[in-house]
Amino acid sequence: MGNAGSMDSQHTDLRAHTMPLKLPMPEPGELEERFVIVLNSMNLPPDKARLLRQYDNEKKWELVCDQERFQVKNPPHTYIQKLQGYLDPAVTRKKFRRRVQESTQVLRELEISLRTNYIGWVREFLNEGNKGLDILVDYLSFAQYAVTFDYESVENNVENALDKSKPWSRSIEDLHRGSNLFNTLPSRRTLKNSRLVSKKDDVHVCIMCLRAIMNYQYGFNMVMSHPHAVNEIALSLNNRNPRTKALVLELLAAVCLVRGGHEIILLAFDNFKEVCGEKQRFEKLMEHFRNEDNNIDFMVACMQFINIVVHSVEDMNFRVHLQYEFTKLGLDEYLDKLKNTESDKLQVQIQAYLDNVFDVGGLLEDAETKNAALERVEELEENISHLTEKLQDTENEAMSKIVELEKQLMQKNKDLDVIREVYKDTSTQVHTLRKMVKEKEEALQRHTHLEKKIHELEKQGSIKIQKKGDGDISILPVVGAAVVSPGTQQLLSASPGTLLEVAGVSTSASPQAPPPPPPPPPPIAAADVPPAPPPPPPPPPVAPPLPGSILPTVIYNPGLAAVKIKKPIKTKFRMPVFNWVALKPNQINGTVFNDIDDEGILEELNVDEFEEMFKTKAQGPAVDISSSRQKVIQKGSNKVTLLEPNRAKNLAITLRKAGKTSEEICKAIQTFDLKTLPVDFVECLMRFLPTENEVKILKQYERDRKPLENLTDEDRFMLQFCKVERLMQRMTIMAFIGNFTESVQIPELIVILALGNYMNSSKRGAVYGFKLQSLDLLLDTKSTDRKQTLLHYIANVIKEKYLEVALFYNELHYVEKAAAVSLDNVLLDVKELQRGMDLTKREHAMHEHNVILKEFINAHEGKLKKLQDDAKISQDAFDEVVKYFGENVKTAPPSVFFPVIVRFVKSYKQAEQDNEMRKKQEQAMMEKLLEQEAMMDQGDKKSPSHKTKRQQQELIAELRRKQVREHRQMYEGKDGAIEDIITVLKTVPFTARTAKRGSRFFCESLGNLFQQSESRA
Repeated sequence: MGNAGSMDSQHTDLRAHTMPLKLPMPEPGELEERFVIVLNSMNLPPDKARLLRQYDNEKKWELVCDQERFQVKNPPHTYIQKLQGYLDPAVTRKKFRRRVQESTQVLRELEISLRTNYIGWVREFLNEGNKGLDILVDYLSFAQYAVTFDYESVENNVENALDKSKPWSRSIEDLHRGSNLFNTLPSRRTLKNSRLVSKKDDVHVCIMCLRAIMNYQYGFNMVMSHPHAVNEIALSLNNRNPRTKALVLELLAAVCLVRGGHEIILLAFDNFKEVCGEKQRFEKLMEHFRNEDNNIDFMVACMQFINIVVHSVEDMNFRVHLQYEFTKLGLDEYLDKLKNTESDKLQVQIQAYLDNVFDVGGLLEDAETKNAALERVEELEENISHLTEKLQDTENEAMSKIVELEKQLMQKNKDLDVIREVYKDTSTQVHTLRKMVKEKEEALQRHTHLEKKIHELEKQGSIKIQKKGDGDISILPVVGAAVVSPGTQQLLSASPGTLLEVAGVSTSASPQAPPPPPPPPPPIAAADVPPAPPPPPPPPPVAPPLPGSILPTVIYNPGLAAVKIKKPIKTKFRMPVFNWVALKPNQINGTVFNDIDDEGILEELNVDEFEEMFKTKAQGPAVDISSSRQKVIQKGSNKVTLLEPNRAKNLAITLRKAGKTSEEICKAIQTFDLKTLPVDFVECLMRFLPTENEVKILKQYERDRKPLENLTDEDRFMLQFCKVERLMQRMTIMAFIGNFTESVQIPELIVILALGNYMNSSKRGAVYGFKLQSLDLLLDTKSTDRKQTLLHYIANVIKEKYLEVALFYNELHYVEKAAAVSLDNVLLDVKELQRGMDLTKREHAMHEHNVILKEFINAHEGKLKKLQDDAKISQDAFDEVVKYFGENVKTAPPSVFFPVIVRFVKSYKQAEQDNEMRKKQEQAMMEKLLEQEAMMDQGDKKSPSHKTKRQQQELIAELRRKQVREHRQMYEGKDGAIEDIITVLKTVPFTARTAKRGSRFFCESLGNLFQQSESRA
């Protein structure tokens, strides 16, 4: 053909070809103009074009020569004239036969030219002067007219088909609406001519030509915007050639995967239904699918198209609707017959469709089964809780009895030890008394012996006993008596005290005390011997040791107490986080923070003081904490700790804050007494609910019968704490009762104020006449130089033509607050409140005597009902505003609806700023370049600076072209995207993103292929 050389040249390096005679280089101005023309015809990206502009004049001239050398020989109007000749209704039958013999070859050459020539040739073929797309679509309609007519003749008689009330081609007359080409009534000559063309491959090659045009972004947009092109492509399914029908289905399937293409394809099949007289849409397609069972390629393409047209939409309900359309046409039964097909390709496409199918009944059944199972699980968990409670009560009773018996046993052991000590002391005293009695008897014997001697001497007349008036006894020797022995003389001269001393009896006159032990015996009970005086009083007791003389008593000194109470010292590294939460009211969002105490403290403290403390990083208080910890550790070193140290320390701080005993705390929990235990303390205490490991350790310690006195206060509290029946449920109910009022207020403030105020302030909706999902796409839609977005363009147009609404965002006062609210979460909070109320009612049914639960239910059940009504009103109000903007409530909840507006307003403001800045920069650059151009005009145009001048002129022209913004088409893909999609579909079956097996093969393959095409560009 005429452009074969052009096709071959584009697959080789342009520099490898040299002309036989090198032409002389023209003037720089003419060279630059010819270079710009060549550059525009190459359809290069801006960065590649910018690189070529940097070439010197030699390289530019070489590129111009190479490009002009290999220009195509057949311009577009050559093919257009030939096609118009085939469509001339006035041509004779004989002349038409002679012309149409080469129609297929002309179309093939046209397809090759459209596919291989540079973009400038394609644009020339499609421009307003040639209108190549219109001619090609008209010829396609003419070529398949006979086929459409024959299909109608099968259902109606030929006379009705040729009725004058109908045009010769429904496709042309009904859809072209006033086309000047075929405005005549049908004739048998036209029908015969069409039958002659339909026997050839003209329809197939026409579809290939349209496919080549659609492979360019420019051509794709023209085909999509053409009122009849896609309809004629769809009507080509009536062609008798299975290969043509497969080609059509592949092309239509690829269009479905382009943004906005699915809707166009469905409209084309609606037109197909009207033209071909179908009772249901896709009826002919299913008929071809059943009848062409001997052509596997067509069946694969048909199954692939059905899979894509049904499952490539995001709306699940719409997918089910399309799926049911094919079900009514018998697709499910036919696929069941094809399940044993020998074709692997067809089996893959069938399996891909079945994987994407939505079984609504199965999903509903699964949901109902799941709900029933969850209810059964909840019921069983509640039964287990009650059984566990009973078991815990039994264990507690048995444990209490065991503890009581152990206490009695310990007391008996202590009593036994006391008795043993008493017995030991008594035995010692008995031994001492026996020794004293023995000494007393010996003294009495000596005393008796002395008395006998005295009486003997008195009888002998040697002595005389004289009694005095005071009762004293005096022994006097007798004068003239016989000489006495020295011992007797000594005895007679001794005083009675001395006598007693000799006898071994101690008196008070004795100069020396008897040595201990044994102690002196009691005085002799003799009438003539005076009793011994009482012993001296015992010395005073030793003074007790001074307090703290052995171990210092640990007390909570003021410094330690300040450190443990003062929260900022404990949480100074987290202070910015707390400060951020306190300064952001939208962070509460209907939820109650776990540490409500911290929120109240942050409201009372001075934020500036906290910031100053953080900046200076004061470490004084931290040192006091460490030293105090050392003292506490020294004090409690003799105690057994079963809990984790940090957890035990935090529990001790929490318990000291309450100022209640363990018995009082546990009793208040059992009776739901929120007067004894504030809700803040209950929430803090919920962080210390005993874990399974802690319960196991504590019970094991108790089973080992170890003394409880050895445990720390925290461990003893935890031991008693874990014995409270249904502890988790009781603590949850107490927290729910305490926070009920606060929880009720949060949805009122957020839902009523945020959503209601937004509705009142957004009554003017002129600016929001488009779908909200397109707002985010405004930033993705970029200009050719990728320096601006469609949003910049819209902002500039509004400012220039609609200045009165340019500041529309000033009317949206509460959008950011509304964007921070999740209506689903608010409604979920209301449901949680209802669940909490139900839990409280069930607990009250088990403990009807509890006054606190009864009063709470009576006081707040009405409030909860009102809150539910308010939530319903809020939801209805939101539904109304969503519908007002043309959105679906299911696909646009508040978490999606309002953030879109927030992002749009923010992006819109940024776009206004960018536009202003860009205008200033361009104005400054243009003024500077114009000034330089005026200065250079005064110089020599032949000077080397003339090249720089030309470049500056080109830059000025480019800046001016940027200011004239072109309307951006809907399609945003790259050139060659249609071919890429068709290639991927032939290798990987289409699988929807929400399919049961969750495959991502098709999407990943398509994305990788697009990335490769971009990198090649």
